[in-house]
Amino acid sequence: MKQPDFMSHDLHLPELTLRGMLLGLLITVIFTASNVYLGLKVGLTFSSSIPAAVISMAILRMYKDSNVLENNLVQTQASAAGTLSAIIFILPGLLMLGYWQGFPFIQTLFICACGGCLGVLFTIPLRRAMVVNSELPYPEGLAAAEILKVGSNSESSATNKGGLKDILSGGIVAAIIALCSNGFRVLSAEVSYWLSFGAATTQIPLGFSSALLGAGYLIGIASGIAILSGLVLAWLVFVPYLTSTLPIPDGQSVSSFASYVWAKKVRFIGAGTIGIAAIWTLLTFTKPIIDAIKLSIKAMKENQGSSDTHRMDTDMSPKSIAIVFIVILIGLLMTFYSFIADANLSTELTLTYVIVGVIIAIGMGFFVAATCGYMAGLIGTSASPISGIGILGIIVSSLVVLGIGTSASLFDTVAGTKFATALAIFITSVIVAIAAISNDNLQDLKTGYLVGATPWKQQVALLIGSVAGAFAIAPVLNLLYEAYGFAGAMPRVGMDEAQALSAPQATLMTTIAQGIFSHNLEWDYILFGALVGIVAIIINYILKKTTATLSLPPLAIGMGIYLPPTLEMPLVLGSVLGYFMHRYLRKRAEHRSPNNIEEDVENCNRHGVLFASGLIVGESLMGVIIAVIIVFSVTSGGGDAPLALVGNDFGKTADILGLLAFIAVIIMFIKRIVSENK
Repeated sequence: MKQPDFMSHDLHLPELTLRGMLLGLLITVIFTASNVYLGLKVGLTFSSSIPAAVISMAILRMYKDSNVLENNLVQTQASAAGTLSAIIFILPGLLMLGYWQGFPFIQTLFICACGGCLGVLFTIPLRRAMVVNSELPYPEGLAAAEILKVGSNSESSATNKGGLKDILSGGIVAAIIALCSNGFRVLSAEVSYWLSFGAATTQIPLGFSSALLGAGYLIGIASGIAILSGLVLAWLVFVPYLTSTLPIPDGQSVSSFASYVWAKKVRFIGAGTIGIAAIWTLLTFTKPIIDAIKLSIKAMKENQGSSDTHRMDTDMSPKSIAIVFIVILIGLLMTFYSFIADANLSTELTLTYVIVGVIIAIGMGFFVAATCGYMAGLIGTSASPISGIGILGIIVSSLVVLGIGTSASLFDTVAGTKFATALAIFITSVIVAIAAISNDNLQDLKTGYLVGATPWKQQVALLIGSVAGAFAIAPVLNLLYEAYGFAGAMPRVGMDEAQALSAPQATLMTTIAQGIFSHNLEWDYILFGALVGIVAIIINYILKKTTATLSLPPLAIGMGIYLPPTLEMPLVLGSVLGYFMHRYLRKRAEHRSPNNIEEDVENCNRHGVLFASGLIVGESLMGVIIAVIIVFSVTSGGGDAPLALVGNDFGKTADILGLLAFIAVIIMFIKRIVSENK
């Protein structure tokens, strides 16, 4: 039976359906709860796009008229809501500060819903510039698209079976390794070897994530080398220098001190680099973004693209966007007023903070939407440093609140200072919500672009997902807070603080805000990072002007400084593996099929792309399963490692086994790439 052309303008298939939306809502609740817990516990969240796509295909397969476009809409909706859980990187700071005693449902709902929906709106004019007319790899978007296409009937039977085998192979391998490392604990997920040269200390980091290895294969060598450059700067220059010049506290090990220096000082250099590189990136995209907005307005005037505009290039109309934006604006004004009015300030100061707070949230929101969209396209959603954007957000918000509050003598009292800190966190929460959604949305739009989706329908699904996730955030946060408490914020006297959720990013951003208002934040590191970013921009500009293929993306360098090194190494290794395998495939093709070099290389490379996608799928799905098991365990009085088969004394053996397993995955990866296309 002939399959429909999913890229056709005249295609009429179920896409945005009621059953799909209901399934997306169910997946949303599960993934949001899992992500909130993991984020509060260890400071990491997982991308829910690919697991949602796999679950959608498994369930909707029961319906004869289901198709790849409907499955795509389900994963689009569910991924938006799951990603919104990144709000936990900042919002718990209000409890740590002692300003909130719980998470008010209405205010939390509106922060998440308004921020998330703004993230959707801000990515609409970015779609053409960053998805359609860009060479950004979007590794997770590409992986999700390959999975959706292989899982559908849109390809030939032989190709479909071969692709499914590649994905299943990678998925099973990654799932088993993730279960053995994060579940059974018999394999290490990462290991670091510490080295000291006199007073200087550094580390050799090794990360064994199969998913990040696959993502590295997809992002390409330029981004991989840029990340490696940032890692080298951080751990071979900045950390050794600072550990050799700063006094080490009594009783602290050199490795702990080096980790402290990186977390509290070097990461601020990375944040400064990301900030200046983000501004430059936004400037370089200014013209394409303006052109995209003009195209949208033109389509509106021409009866919203009824005849000339292709179905796959039809965004939400400017009129619809304007209506949604007005609703969001009203919601933000009401939410900010309800939050600020509780401080009993003068009417003039209250209105000033409401208006300025909303302007800062929206203005910086568009900036971070473009930045996060670019970063997600560069290295993927999971590895994109949302917390780094949060740091920039809390700095800008705090400085604005400080400037207004100083002129109004707000800081003459302790209560005034606490309110100012809380307001800065509140503003940044909206910014982080925008960043999180835009970080994920462009991946989803890339997936849709590759499978033939209708953009405006995806954008509606994204809005639904953002609102659905917002409803789930507050109850889950309150549940976890009442059950465990946060570091420095316990709901009841006598609770075991050792069981408290650390919420590392929220702790860091609260500390930054307090440092700004107490005038003891170390600005030197942030400004130095900005200087590093300027140098990186100049180097990248020279490379692009003087060479045909070389580049060194400045944002990726900043991320190399900022991200944990054990997360970066698999990304770098994956990109290097991809580079050398492409060279090998091309040389092999030149000898055996000189008339079909590109086709030969592409056929073999497809094995690699699908196997890499499978690695991401397997680890992501197993991450969801383990997260759910952990949540059930801890909420019923159990431990946070319910599947562990070994204790801490197994650590060295687990390190060796983890390394061997990672090498085995690389070997399997290579064999899959060079295998013949059957």
